[in-house]
Amino acid sequence: MSSTIQTTTVGSYPVPEWLQALPSEQGVIDATRVVFDTQRQAGIDLPTDGELYRFDTDHPDTNGMIEYFVRPLGGTRADFGRSETEEFAAKQSMGFRAKPAAVVDSALAEGGLDLLSDCARASAVAGGPFKFTLTSPYMLARTLLDRHYGDFEALLMGVAAVLADQVRGLPCQCIQIDEANIPGNPADGPIAARAINAVLDAVDASTEKAVHFCFGNYGGQTIQQGEWKALLSFLNELHTDHLVLELAHRPQSDLDALQEIDSRIGIGIGVVDIKVNHIETPEEIARSIEAAAKACGPERIKYIHPDCGFWMLKRSIADRKIAALAAGRDLYLGS
Repeated sequence: MSSTIQTTTVGSYPVPEWLQALPSEQGVIDATRVVFDTQRQAGIDLPTDGELYRFDTDHPDTNGMIEYFVRPLGGTRADFGRSETEEFAAKQSMGFRAKPAAVVDSALAEGGLDLLSDCARASAVAGGPFKFTLTSPYMLARTLLDRHYGDFEALLMGVAAVLADQVRGLPCQCIQIDEANIPGNPADGPIAARAINAVLDAVDASTEKAVHFCFGNYGGQTIQQGEWKALLSFLNELHTDHLVLELAHRPQSDLDALQEIDSRIGIGIGVVDIKVNHIETPEEIARSIEAAAKACGPERIKYIHPDCGFWMLKRSIADRKIAALAAGRDLYLGS
């Protein structure tokens, strides 16, 4: 039995009502400290900052995980009319979006994007090692209406180049790339891997690298249809230290597929379902770890975590799921 299973969260945390009511920079700092303390007190080994500064009330379906990254970029604009909205909708690139996140008129550049400042804010109040997250270049590129590159792969690598410059020197223990679109589009695996690897390769050598994959979570709904087996060649191409996989409510075949993930890559197992309000018991979580260990070998499991971020849940639900996550790991390990 492995004795090195760590607990982590995926990224987002419910925005406290008091921060929504009176947003300010000091409020974000205070709330981020609360998010870290909540996780550490529950026994989470590698917490996240909660992504509170990314929440966008104008885009509650995506929690700002798209707009936060693309709206500041040089070469984009957020003002567009009917014709461009209709053009984007006709492409059917993102079925859950009626409008593009932005229109690309010229070569993408850093613009006002500044991940270092946000990571430094988190580092100042983290109280220990933590994980910093960013949205995958593939998912971001799929939300854009291209008026400049004329080729999706060129657009994709333009996004990746900007993100690669952003991840260098970030003051955190782990950097995680989040991707919720490729699980439903496995044919794009080769170009998606190339773009994600361009970002991963820019991360400092001393910083752990993770990639999170899920099948979407919009109002508690699964958006992408697919299975992990169809993505194995893609997953094995990634230059990552570990994967963070949605598995809490997936079929047994998805667990069995884990055996074929390259042994150099650690596996993170989703054992908390964030699409429901049910609070998993420590016993349920321990059984989920046991099932995953039986499928792929206990030595392969490096982390357990929720399937995705917590931002759609009430804080009382999220906090109890976080506590159960750590308690279930301890029960499995017999500590």
